[in-house]
Amino acid sequence: ASARGLGIGEAVVVFPEADLDSVPDKAISDTADDEANFRHAVATETEELKRLSKQLEGVLAAEDRALFDAYALLLSSDSLVQGTLRRIRQGNWAPGALRATITEYANIFEEMDDPYLAGRAADIRDLGRRLLKRLQQERPEIRQYPERTILMGEEISVSNFLEVPPDKLAGLVSVRGTSASHVALLARGMSIPAVFGIRDTPLERINGRQVVVDGYLARICIQPGPTLLEEYHRLAEEEAQLSKELESLRDEPAITPDGRRFALLANSGLFADIAAARERGAEGVGLYRSELHFYLRDHFPSEDEQTKTYNRVMRTMAPCPVTLRTLDVGGDKPLPYYPIAEENPFLGWRGIRISLDQPDIFKTQVRAMLRASAQHPNMGIMFPMISCVSELREALAILHSAYAELIEDGIQVNLPRTGVMVEVPSAAYLAGSLARLVDFVSIGSNDLTQYILAVDRNNERVAKLYDSLHPAVLYALQHIVRQAHDAMRPVSVCGEMAGDPAGAILLMGMGVDSLSMSMGNLPKIKWVVRSVEYQEAKKLLKDALRMENAAEIRAHVYELLEQRGLGSLVRAGHS
Repeated sequence: ASARGLGIGEAVVVFPEADLDSVPDKAISDTADDEANFRHAVATETEELKRLSKQLEGVLAAEDRALFDAYALLLSSDSLVQGTLRRIRQGNWAPGALRATITEYANIFEEMDDPYLAGRAADIRDLGRRLLKRLQQERPEIRQYPERTILMGEEISVSNFLEVPPDKLAGLVSVRGTSASHVALLARGMSIPAVFGIRDTPLERINGRQVVVDGYLARICIQPGPTLLEEYHRLAEEEAQLSKELESLRDEPAITPDGRRFALLANSGLFADIAAARERGAEGVGLYRSELHFYLRDHFPSEDEQTKTYNRVMRTMAPCPVTLRTLDVGGDKPLPYYPIAEENPFLGWRGIRISLDQPDIFKTQVRAMLRASAQHPNMGIMFPMISCVSELREALAILHSAYAELIEDGIQVNLPRTGVMVEVPSAAYLAGSLARLVDFVSIGSNDLTQYILAVDRNNERVAKLYDSLHPAVLYALQHIVRQAHDAMRPVSVCGEMAGDPAGAILLMGMGVDSLSMSMGNLPKIKWVVRSVEYQEAKKLLKDALRMENAAEIRAHVYELLEQRGLGSLVRAGHS
């Protein structure tokens, strides 16, 4: 995983100053002092985060500084704060209680299949280390950084990132972590090249050596030779020019040269992401992961708590459309307070299956969404992991029942647009029947690819077989789009394929109505849309469907990108 770009500089290897994992349990009889110390640590850290956000006003755009809101949310969450306080009251000293709570919740997030949610594990650990330092009353080490610093470590935290003067940070490398982490988001916001998940990196021998961070190919080069170094400098110059060109497109419409318009939307799960997406030119939110706010508590949030959350989400993006996905949890991403143990979680109790089996929890959520819709007509609601028509009918029945109850109670609400997520093969075959029951169709290409190809993309032995450009996946996608359009329903794609230039062109050729992606991909996909004719994309798709494998298809699409002057979207400077 990586944040695009090229960085050249001197390696500075950092290690966690506060080793949370090594903190032992320690029994205490008087818990009052430890409870007070922990509350003070939380309050002090909250103020420090506000100070850091203010300090970066001239460096980071407002939407990127909004990431500190996410940290503030974690600090105020029941899961972390109340969980730690509960352990203190049970007789564990504050550092031990903090370690146990942080480990529990970080492990839950890290094991999730969704890379966005998995990326929150690093945030939780980082906050844990910061709070431990507060409890230990440690003074931060004052370090001198080279003029062009390549920050490297086992897991680069937001704290590590913010300690380096912005004008000296040329790149970062984290052995652990993902491109969905907040460090990655900050790096993208500041245009800092970054690489995550580089295994077998000899950190103990790199400090002080020259390093190239290649965020395009997700690799690093240690002590490059003169010829290679000169080539990297040339690529870096071309990349800087590309960034300027992409920035100029932010307020331009996503219309092809022959007049076909595509809506470009953002995937999100945090308030900060929504603000950032809007700043990057998103026309709305095509996927809002409602479950993230469930993970940040130690209980199911109440109807009032959820209503407050959804109101803020809708208000932040208004009047642009926002599509809320109902709770999507399961064996691969269980709630901390609702564990689910299954041998094969991907084929088990998850998504809409849990919601329909727990109607009280489900109805509470849709009531909250409906209440938020009263002031925000820009809302859409969609249901995840639908595998048959009866599931969709049942979900809609619960939604309409909640609507009727609210009206009967004298609460004026709107009935939002409803949608179905097509992300399993059975739903793909039934796309037409499902589409006729709702207002729109959203294709989750990540899971759909995984199920069609029978590939767990997190399994290193078979991950190389995972590719959304596989002919079988393209045939399935084309079938879904045709069936939905025959039913006069618009189609959105909200998986990683939508943010991949090659995938986006093929989806354009299918005639999808909107593409929803991580905010960092919005500028380059807009450039693709504005550079490739719709008729040309249709022809490219037709050619691709005659090919036998994903590699052949990808090479064919890349050839077109090069011909249209878009080769730098794949790799700056490479032809």
